Amino acid sequence: MPFKRYVVELGYGADLHGGDATKAAKRAVKDAISRSCLCGLFEIVGMNDPAAMHVKVRIGCPKPEEVDGREVLDVVPFGSKELEVVEGGLTTRGVEVSSLGCGDTILVAVASLTVCVNINETALP
Repeated sequence: MPFKRYVVELGYGADLHGGDATKAAKRAVKDAISRSCLCGLFEIVGMNDPAAMHVKVRIGCPKPEEVDGREVLDVVPFGSKELEVVEGGLTTRGVEVSSLGCGDTILVAVASLTVCVNINETALP
C-alpha cells in the first residue's frame, strides 16, 4: 500500500522512581499523542475512519530490551501500528521513595510517532 506520511510528533516520558523502561516509553507515546490533533486527516485528506491510519512508533531508551512492546502500542488509540525500540534516552540518579518504586534511577524515553495514510484508499474532498 502506498502510505504517505502525514505528521511526525515527538514525545518525552520518564519513570522517576525505579527505572521502568516500559512505563517511560508509554508516557513518551502519551506525551506525543497529547499534542496531536489530526483534524487535517479528516478535513483535508478526506479520511473517514481513524482506523485507516498507520502509526509508526519509535522509542529511544537506555534499556530497549526491557520495553514491553504490546503495552506501548496499546497506548495508540487508532489505526494499525508498528514499533521499533532503539537505544537512546538517558538515566540519571534521582531519589528513592519506596512507596513510588524500587530504586533511585530516573529513566527517560523519547518517542517519535509517524502517522501515515494510504492515499489511494482515501477519497479527497
